Amino acid sequence: MPEANISVSQRENYTPSTFTEFLWWLSTAEKELLVDCVVDRNRFKIIGMTVLGTWAFASLAWTYFFSTIIDNVFLFVGLGLFMGFIILTIDRALIKGITKFNKNKISPLLLRGLLAITIGTFMAQPALLFMFDKEIKLQTSLDNEKKKFEKLNELNALYKKRKQELIQQKDQLQKEIVKKNEDVAKARDNYIAETDGSGGTGKIGIKDIALAKKTEYEKLDTEYQDLVNRSQIKINGVEKELQSIQENIKKEEQLFANYFNDGFLTRIEALNNLIKNNSALQFRYYLLVAILLLIELMPVIAKILMPSGTYDEKVKWREEMEREIAFSNINKERELKEFYNVKAKVDDEETITAFF
Repeated sequence: MPEANISVSQRENYTPSTFTEFLWWLSTAEKELLVDCVVDRNRFKIIGMTVLGTWAFASLAWTYFFSTIIDNVFLFVGLGLFMGFIILTIDRALIKGITKFNKNKISPLLLRGLLAITIGTFMAQPALLFMFDKEIKLQTSLDNEKKKFEKLNELNALYKKRKQELIQQKDQLQKEIVKKNEDVAKARDNYIAETDGSGGTGKIGIKDIALAKKTEYEKLDTEYQDLVNRSQIKINGVEKELQSIQENIKKEEQLFANYFNDGFLTRIEALNNLIKNNSALQFRYYLLVAILLLIELMPVIAKILMPSGTYDEKVKWREEMEREIAFSNINKERELKEFYNVKAKVDDEETITAFF
């Protein structure tokens, strides 16, 4: 029968359900003391519900976090549940220390609040990554392209000096070939002009001057061919080295691109860049952070804001009673030991007297 349908006269026989007992356990309440506290029962159920919600949120957040760095489903689910249990333990420890008698003390509350804020801020990150998943994937792609461009600039700067030297060397060799070719062409034109009478002495036919110009032309042509052969070998070597440099740059680019991933830190960086570049998103981002942070803080806030009832008084009385019983037992044990020592001494004296 639900508690709402139980009359006041029957409340002494109230038996909580299994789920209610579970919520009480989450709220760190002692069932034996709470079962008779009619008003506090519901209060601690509410606190238990906030702890349950935080536990579920923490488990989901940590599971998603591990899913971004681990491919094994069973492993990241198991780790997520394990970390959720740790958060549950921390939350129970935080609210257990808040009672009616220290609720107004600032230092303990600040310490608990700071710890809860730290945990909540980190737990909010996986949830935000999940909410902005599509936008983060796009931003990650843009960030990777930017990194590739920056890497290419670094590689070009690294090989720039050597490439310039090789290009200058190639240009110099080609200029020498062109200049030599011009000399050969000029000598050939002079020889032809001398033979057809269009230049030089103006006489047609092969004469001494024409033969001399022919010899000069053939000599220059031979030198030109030798220069072309020697220079071409050097030019081929230069081009081969330039090609090797370009291949190294492409290889380094590919190796760098292989390190690109969509891991947790990469996605966090993309989220930060997304917020930085999108003013419309900033307000909603910080609003979501505040809401998610409140989820982690809710057990502590609920325990602080919830009015105190008879349960805290019963806890205090129970502790005092147990303390008095412990002291009484210690005193009785001490008196018993003293009596035993006195009695043993008397018996020993009688035994020694009878012996002698």
